[in-house]
Amino acid sequence: MTQSKNVVRPVVALSYLIKHRRDFTGLLVQARSSHGRMLPEDNRRVCPYPGQVSRHPHLDSPPLLVATTRPLEAPEDLLSQLPSHDNVCWVRRGEGLVGWGSAARLQVRGVERFARTQRWWAELCDTMAIDDSVSLPGTGPLAFASFSFDPHDPSEVVVPSTLIGQRGDQAWVTTIHAPGVEPEAMQFARIDSTAGRSHVSVNWREGSRSAPEWEKSVGRAVERINAGELDKVVLARDLVAHIDGELDVRSILDHLARDYPTCWTFNVANLVGATPELLVRRTGDLVTSRVLAGTVRRQGDTEEDHGLAQALLASDKDLAEHSYAVRSVAKALATHCTDMDVPENPTVLELANVQHLATDVTGRLADDASLLSLAASLHPTAAVCGTPTERALTVISELEGMSRDRYAGPVGWFDARGDGEFGIALRCGLVDSQAHTIRAFAGCGIVAGSDPEHELAESRAKFIPMRSALEARSSN
Repeated sequence: MTQSKNVVRPVVALSYLIKHRRDFTGLLVQARSSHGRMLPEDNRRVCPYPGQVSRHPHLDSPPLLVATTRPLEAPEDLLSQLPSHDNVCWVRRGEGLVGWGSAARLQVRGVERFARTQRWWAELCDTMAIDDSVSLPGTGPLAFASFSFDPHDPSEVVVPSTLIGQRGDQAWVTTIHAPGVEPEAMQFARIDSTAGRSHVSVNWREGSRSAPEWEKSVGRAVERINAGELDKVVLARDLVAHIDGELDVRSILDHLARDYPTCWTFNVANLVGATPELLVRRTGDLVTSRVLAGTVRRQGDTEEDHGLAQALLASDKDLAEHSYAVRSVAKALATHCTDMDVPENPTVLELANVQHLATDVTGRLADDASLLSLAASLHPTAAVCGTPTERALTVISELEGMSRDRYAGPVGWFDARGDGEFGIALRCGLVDSQAHTIRAFAGCGIVAGSDPEHELAESRAKFIPMRSALEARSSN
């Protein structure tokens, strides 16, 4: 099988083998998102869902699976519920989703990977009897996904067999199991002072290219921009952490969630990180996207950081970089949305290590586009690729010198209603437990006037979340 073909692994749910034989040509879906100090999620408890959902397959097709959602006493810490292996999560400010086990899995590649996933998910949900007494965004059957940046690399989709969610004071548990089989008793593995805290040493090494080589690539990109070939390109680089000792991703997740509470901390198919950028959220007909482009490193002094933020807001170079990203998102969402709200000027988003120019774009769906369709329309945005898109992709392939894998691709979750959240996989790393390595990534937007030395410093700042999470763990 050639690399350009789509690869779909058999889906195993408990003792049932589900075989999909129809062509995957499902309808692409699109969504929109918003930005600002108060995201629309802060009002999400008023949602278009009924009080209870109960659905069964056609009478002539007995269910292969049963998805049951019930209220649960809210845990003190969602991440503390995760077992050491085979876990997934999407958590922000103490709320979100954690899961484990595998009711179904999909690996898919190709330019139609979003549409193929949509068709696979619809077929899988059609085999389920759904009993949801909570009926909130994230209840009922749910899948986690991590899509590749390049269509020729594999994307991963996981449907956990057990999931715990929390929104405000409401928590719930969803189990997916065979009909007539009671879900296994849940045994939670709390992260405590000893779990995943054995002493390790971390040795960082250059990735695909050395720092001087990457600076030269940035310089060549600036030359091509100044020659009028394109307006912006995003160049990424990687570092590899070699770990001596036990590798427990729960500890990494714990540090990321604590140090970056306003980011979305995630783990999907061994891609671990904390992204500040929301590609798209769909809740009913409300679509939201947070655009980040234009960055300055924080210095730890309130006055100095305020001055840097004001300089960022006045920087022609950073404003141009940000404008390209906002326009690409607004254009993609406008084909599916009305009542678009695209602020004229960005704000500054403060994180523990950097400050970003940020804009929240919102709209109302004018069609029935699902979250997967919206993600397909948006990816890749100018924030992680460049503009014009096709020219930027060509420059990336010629100058970057590495495979991004699932870095800078959509990562998040979606449910049976077509709702969910996808972030852009930033501030993250790919975990290889057998090799005891984590491959971390960082990228920078290159425009006319970009300075290679400055961009290298920015990339180093963007490595800080993963480096700190690993090095803090090694010092415990």
